Amino acid sequence: MTLRLRLAATFALVALVTALVVAIATPAIVGRGFARLQADETGGPGPGAGQGAGPMAGVHAQQVQQETVLTLVVVALGAAAIASLMGVVLAGRIAAPLGRLGAASAAVARGELNRRSGIADRSDEIGALGRSFDAMASGLEQAEASRRRFLQDAAHELKTPIAVIEATMTAVLDGVYAHEDRHVQTVRDQARLMARIVDDLRTISLADAGDLRLSREPLAVEELVEQVIDAFSARAESAGLRLNRDIAPGTVVHADPGRVKQVLGALLDNAIRHTPTGGAVVIESRLSGRGVRVSVRDTGPGIAPGDLAHLFERFYQADPARDRSTGASGLGLSIVKAIIDAHGGAVGAENVPGEGARFWFELAAADRLDPGAAPAPSTSSGSPTGGGR
Repeated sequence: MTLRLRLAATFALVALVTALVVAIATPAIVGRGFARLQADETGGPGPGAGQGAGPMAGVHAQQVQQETVLTLVVVALGAAAIASLMGVVLAGRIAAPLGRLGAASAAVARGELNRRSGIADRSDEIGALGRSFDAMASGLEQAEASRRRFLQDAAHELKTPIAVIEATMTAVLDGVYAHEDRHVQTVRDQARLMARIVDDLRTISLADAGDLRLSREPLAVEELVEQVIDAFSARAESAGLRLNRDIAPGTVVHADPGRVKQVLGALLDNAIRHTPTGGAVVIESRLSGRGVRVSVRDTGPGIAPGDLAHLFERFYQADPARDRSTGASGLGLSIVKAIIDAHGGAVGAENVPGEGARFWFELAAADRLDPGAAPAPSTSSGSPTGGGR
């Protein structure tokens, strides 16, 4: 039964009990009054008997009437009191779950995010409210756990290059290392890694706050892919990999060129790092129900099924042996998701049977490419960073 029906039933029950008690008591009370008047007129037993129709009879009749009315009022008040008591009991049973919900809300406000309402099993509106509260509390608990894990991971990621810089410089100052350029280069590389981590954290923070600025315009996917492949061709060649493309002609998306290039660069960087020598990485684009789907497919070992759901989490490492000396911040795929989410698109990853892994993103398609628009910039607004595979 819904809460509205319960409240209506409670009020109706209070009124019904009051009316029922009064209806049952009224005939007896009125009959008693008439009996007294009749006894007075016939000289029967009772106070004032035998007084006839004289003046005293009228006075006595008025007294009987007042007593009858008073008795009815007392009975009505008593019935109302009993009915009200029943209403209070029923209202208390209805309000008790709200009290539990209030206590749970206060506990969550104090930081007890594991507290739940305890009323989610009800089938009325209060139960629906309890389920909504529990879902909110669960979301807050997960967000807090994610925040703490994020801070710990960020501190860990920054601590590693700082420790390398400190150890290298201490060794140089103590004379353990000679003043050679390679040690200075180590310090520079670690400083760049820290700068990349800080820049990546800033990008994710802006995306989370909804402040990531996007300069959207019609963007030819084929041109963008060519630019990214040109930027990564030397690296792929040194790794013994082939970079291929399979782009549907004329595909155009409405997006920020620099940010999309950053996304594609991060996915390509991730694929190159996880594809063995002699393999290939293919960039594909196709029209989809949401617009245009762009994917990066490799011939690597694929992704463990247990890792697929976590690949876009911050600092998540599907490969525990990954070497951070490669310059990967561990935030690449998180940034990919943040940027695509800011565009209102979708992102995902999957294994391709018999081949490797495929990472993809979807963006809204543009009707046409503006002839007066400048081509996509040759440099990204953010450095491509490795993923978390």
